[in-house]
Amino acid sequence: MTDTGTIRLLLADVDGTLVTPDKELTDRAINAVHKLRDAGILFAITSGRPPRGMAMLIEPLGLTTPIAAFNGGLLVNPDMSVVEQHVLPEGLVVPVSDLVGSFGLVTWIYRGPDWYVPDPNGYRVAPESRTVRFEPKVMVSLDGLTSDVAKLVGVSGDFDAVARATTAVHDQFGDHVAASRSQPYYLDVTHPNANKGAVARYLSARFQIPPEEIATIGDAANDVLMFAHSGLSIAMGNASLEVQRAARRVTTANTDEGFANAVERFVLPRG
Repeated sequence: MTDTGTIRLLLADVDGTLVTPDKELTDRAINAVHKLRDAGILFAITSGRPPRGMAMLIEPLGLTTPIAAFNGGLLVNPDMSVVEQHVLPEGLVVPVSDLVGSFGLVTWIYRGPDWYVPDPNGYRVAPESRTVRFEPKVMVSLDGLTSDVAKLVGVSGDFDAVARATTAVHDQFGDHVAASRSQPYYLDVTHPNANKGAVARYLSARFQIPPEEIATIGDAANDVLMFAHSGLSIAMGNASLEVQRAARRVTTANTDEGFANAVERFVLPRG
């Protein structure tokens, strides 16, 4: 696809992209989204976060488009009513968890409005609680928690182990699940139709906007899937070189107003 012509919709990742490392929206980011609206460009967000973990973004950004939580596993309206849901096959939750655990990763479960962890004091639980702004429930096992699972997350401070586990899940269960890293320490496992590429396709169909008139912006490996379904793909300056090479444009980091700079430099001129 070319990266010239009109842009009618911008789809943005949240963590590492729209918000700062402290998970805050800057005034410039908020103003950039308002400028998009004034220019007639739709704005939508997608994230591995649960819906409740993005609720705080709705009012300041004036969101009107569907919000794609769990990388597209659950689409909700700004009033949190469900538009569409894709859950993991129930029979695969335990086998996937076992495989993830064989690499030393701890399993988290997102099911309905709830988030389950085996240890409330475990690695990354506290910062994730601050990010999504609610506390997890504690699970002793996966018994009774295998139905309606929107996302299974493998968590570890061993980034190489997370990478190897991602490859293993993809190789063993790739026909039935989507597996990608949303952060170096997170392996996200979702329904195969729950990925950011599918989110871009959904929005394209929903608003009758061809892919070449969609812009996407993100920082992580799972954002590359949506890059492929947009005419203008933008990687954050804090993204890995692999992600940057997959995009048509690179902006500054999320420590340096990368989102706002991208909107002003690459998107608004094509509105």
